[in-house]
Amino acid sequence: MDKRFMIILAAVIVIFGVIFWTTKSKTDTVGKNGSTSAASQHIEGNKASGVTFVEYGDYQCPYCGQYYPLVKQVEQQYADKISYQFRNFPLVQLHPNAMAAARAAEAASLQGKFWQMHDLLYQNQNTWASASSPSSFFDQYAQQIGLNLSTFHSDQNSAQVLATINADQAAGQAQQVDATPTFFINGKKIDNPPTDVAGFAKLIDAAIATKK
Repeated sequence: MDKRFMIILAAVIVIFGVIFWTTKSKTDTVGKNGSTSAASQHIEGNKASGVTFVEYGDYQCPYCGQYYPLVKQVEQQYADKISYQFRNFPLVQLHPNAMAAARAAEAASLQGKFWQMHDLLYQNQNTWASASSPSSFFDQYAQQIGLNLSTFHSDQNSAQVLATINADQAAGQAQQVDATPTFFINGKKIDNPPTDVAGFAKLIDAAIATKK
């Protein structure tokens, strides 16, 4: 094979290698900055317990609103024994304000106040859920928990926040989530969620027992 051809071929390989690694580097950097579709990681409790309690929820969903105080009780009862995680699953075709609420929660998260906003959204669900434009209510909650309002507004409308919500929904769909609230304990979907603390306690105690 001609020596000059070999030199040209080697140069082409080097050029394509540089392009590949440059592209990969840029992609990795974007991921670290959070602008890729990485699912949210809102977790409370004992992360080292090995027992996970995950909820896919919609802030406007009335059933999620009914389960909210129950889930809080379960969290408190098992605070040192499990980790609880919330992920967004706004059912926008049913709940027109659900996406705006999820954006508000994720925007608050960027200022370190996710759980505070999460709680206020559920505690005041009946106030904002039927509003033609709920943004004024979300602004009130943002001020109540001490957020920078200007930053809150820009984050609400950011591609980063939307990507996080979309990634949560994709993760849920991959686990056959099609309604809210949907709960998982150690990755196992609870098809008929209990309606009291005792019912959840029975399931969680069984999951804890398997880890011993």
